[in-house]
Amino acid sequence: MNSPQSEQSRWHAFDDLQALQDAAVDAILDSAARSIEERGRFLLVLAGGETPRPIYQRLREAPTDWSLWHIYFGDERCMPPTEEELNARMAGEAWLDHVPIPRAQIHEIPNGPRADIAAEAYANTLRPVGVFDFTLLGLGKDGHTASLFPHNDWGVEQDSPDTLAVFNAPIRPPQRVSLSAARLNRSRQILFLVSGESKRKAVARWRAGEHIPARVIVGEAGADVLVESRLLQPANT
Repeated sequence: MNSPQSEQSRWHAFDDLQALQDAAVDAILDSAARSIEERGRFLLVLAGGETPRPIYQRLREAPTDWSLWHIYFGDERCMPPTEEELNARMAGEAWLDHVPIPRAQIHEIPNGPRADIAAEAYANTLRPVGVFDFTLLGLGKDGHTASLFPHNDWGVEQDSPDTLAVFNAPIRPPQRVSLSAARLNRSRQILFLVSGESKRKAVARWRAGEHIPARVIVGEAGADVLVESRLLQPANT
């Protein structure tokens, strides 16, 4: 296929989670410094879930000009704003509420109650935004990333909408909003964070070339996958 799916995933294995997190923090801050120097701002897309939480916590102390950071989200769950599972709430508690990024530069995805309305609203937010500088993603045990799940439309075509409304996610909650694969691929740098035993089978499927959602996100220059070394080894070793 003549698309980003022609696959440019670079795998980086780490013997311990601390080293993986160190590498992720360094990559984000290096990209921020470069983007600010070259373009005067840093456009960052955040991953949700629990894997990036320690990384976000460590970014609180970063030596950077926070006024030049612009934050976006790869996906969000459609649930009440009090729910702790919201990606924006996790990022806020871990990091964003503790640094002076202007509030108008933190672009949260509306969290409900209807995925289609929230997706349309976020598409309007993204309309004036060009290429993201850095996109951080995770990997689900079924191979999903952001809220792009197997058996759903991932929005891989160049003319796909920037956002997708998800009504049938196989994990709670069923309604979500996700950036499409096409929009995520309009990124100068892509970084996946992969840790935890539950991701072992998804890693094996990805590396075997199976057509899973994570595999189609490679950005403009390929994707870097930071993974725990043990997940690359047979489970019985």
